[in-house]
Amino acid sequence: MIACSAQQVGKSYGGNTVFENICFEIHERDRVGLTGRNGSGKTTLFKLLAGAEVPDTGKIHWRKGCEIGYLAQIPDYPAGMKAIDVLKTAFTYLLEMEKTMKKMEQQMANENVPDQLNKLIGEYGELQDQFALNNGYEMDSQIERISNGLDISSLLNKDFSILSGGEKTKVCLAHMLLKSPNLLLLDEPTNHLDIKAVEWLADFIKSYEGTVVLISHDRYFLDETAGRILDLEDGEITLYQTNYSGFVKEKEERLMREFQQYEEQQKKIKKMKEAIKRLREWANQCTPPNAGLHKRASSMEKALHRMEKLDRPVLNRKKMNMDLEASERSGKDVVLMKEVSKSFGSKHLFQNVSMHIQFRDRTAIVGDNGSGKSTLVKMILGELEPDTGEIRRGSNLKVGYLSQHVFADADDQSVMDAFREGLAVTEGEARHILAGFLFYGYTVFRKVSQLSGGEKMRLRLAQLMHRDINFLILDEPTNHLDIESREVLEEALEEFNGTILAVSHDRYFINRIFSKIYWIDQKELHYYEGNYDRARKKMEEKWRAVMEVPPVKKAKIAAVSPKKKDKVQETEELENAIEQLETTLMKLETVLESEMDLEKLQTFYNEKVELEKKREELYRKLDAIL
Repeated sequence: MIACSAQQVGKSYGGNTVFENICFEIHERDRVGLTGRNGSGKTTLFKLLAGAEVPDTGKIHWRKGCEIGYLAQIPDYPAGMKAIDVLKTAFTYLLEMEKTMKKMEQQMANENVPDQLNKLIGEYGELQDQFALNNGYEMDSQIERISNGLDISSLLNKDFSILSGGEKTKVCLAHMLLKSPNLLLLDEPTNHLDIKAVEWLADFIKSYEGTVVLISHDRYFLDETAGRILDLEDGEITLYQTNYSGFVKEKEERLMREFQQYEEQQKKIKKMKEAIKRLREWANQCTPPNAGLHKRASSMEKALHRMEKLDRPVLNRKKMNMDLEASERSGKDVVLMKEVSKSFGSKHLFQNVSMHIQFRDRTAIVGDNGSGKSTLVKMILGELEPDTGEIRRGSNLKVGYLSQHVFADADDQSVMDAFREGLAVTEGEARHILAGFLFYGYTVFRKVSQLSGGEKMRLRLAQLMHRDINFLILDEPTNHLDIESREVLEEALEEFNGTILAVSHDRYFINRIFSKIYWIDQKELHYYEGNYDRARKKMEEKWRAVMEVPPVKKAKIAAVSPKKKDKVQETEELENAIEQLETTLMKLETVLESEMDLEKLQTFYNEKVELEKKREELYRKLDAIL
């Protein structure tokens, strides 16, 4: 069944046509990725699909009763409203029903007339059935599930108004997921999410009952979630029945076919024009002029005019021009970190971690938000000192650092001034270089504060390309970049003959560039050779090993009580048993944080409860002895 369709849809702003005459269908339970260059009209199309705007021409049809979920901008909520209250507004209908049920319960408790009581009981039963049918008794578990998945549990009791922009976006995303609309429109849903939350969201979308259309620059995420791709380019839309990687291959093949057809048609047109010219020349050379040849020439000319001309496919579009090169090499050892620990107050980020980076290594650091990835980078840069341990930096290091907060102190500078800071280039040379990074004409005099996140990233990359560096440190370098800019960056990094260290949540980027992975998990740093997929597989093996840890040996615990033993020996055995239980419980806590399967979660939780009961029993025995 069709969930949504567009027929001959067109949209313009201020005389500029965004797209026209586009047609497509989205079927129920489809998972559709909407792709296209920045400015191609993806967000405009989303607004039309959401009903927030109307097309200038054509029509958009939705299935009758279709509920649409689209997060266009962060809504305003009353002062003092907590994040948990925002999430609960997704269940307004159920909350009203629950309130009515409580009121009826009170009425039944006070009703003495049998007939009236029976009537109330009947009405209450019907309402209760409706409440259960609409999953009213699962509201809290749904909120907990989605809050844990998107890692916003710590925000729930905070006022929504004091949250950061990224935190508000995550809360509003959770709110929309809880509403479970028939048609879910997600515009860059992975922004502000770490790898763990992105993977949870991908699983959520795959099992979602409704239809999902999403815009994303996360190619790995698109591969996981989208089974069809709608590509919006040059005001036209093309459907591909595949995921993102398949789309890239199919689009390239289609463009090559179209280019070949275009060239063949151009050859045909050229031959027809030459034939028309020759026929007229021959006709005019005759005495008198040959009317038959003129007629053939005119007939061929009409056929040429009637021919449907193919547009020349654009194979090479304007994109960043980036070429990174290390002028001279560093020493063999670039970074040597031994037994390093770091804490901020009572928060321990990591303990006794080690890292070794050598010349020309491609090393990525991954982990959850708040696990300490950026702190590790700052210690390597010398901006922070470790609490314990040692960090040694190699000889002849020339560091180029790309931060998430690039140009934070240069808001009042122009693009030109910010670029030339520290670079000995003329204004003309600077203009030429900046044009290669898509800063044309007057845009070089715009204030840095007016730039988007992606433009700031491009400006910093332009700087790095013209600096003398041999060690690149990148902190979320693909954030805010569109897919084409990411691909240009990846190509430049592949050719870079120095050393690269990056913190990133972009799994596609990590897989393509990096061959050494350091994974921060539970305050430990795990090292793996290979790309992200291999590292993820090894980490899953570790997590599974934790799940399969055998329970505490009953013989040891049972052996403590039946025989009378020396108090010291009995105390020692109880303490050892408690310590063993604590270790197992800690491992179960780790499993509960990472496991996404609800049945397994319930099993592990039940095991945790049983072990906690045993621990309490052992503590009581220990107290009795002491």
